[in-house]
Amino acid sequence: MSTDSELKGPASYFPSIEKTYGKPVEHWFTLLDSMQDAKHMEQVALLKTGHGIGHGHANVLVAYHRARRG
Repeated sequence: MSTDSELKGPASYFPSIEKTYGKPVEHWFTLLDSMQDAKHMEQVALLKTGHGIGHGHANVLVAYHRARRG
């Protein structure tokens, strides 16, 4: 992951997410790939309840992942 000063927008949360949950954001993106048919809030709920990720971090991961997918 790049340095904090280079990150802008939702990606600026990635260092905190990686530090807090002990896994690289790509881990979470791979998990989200496996449930790409789910709606945004369904994906957020899975990250929250199934993996203990806070709402804000889960929402950023899902929003970024969905935007990146196009």
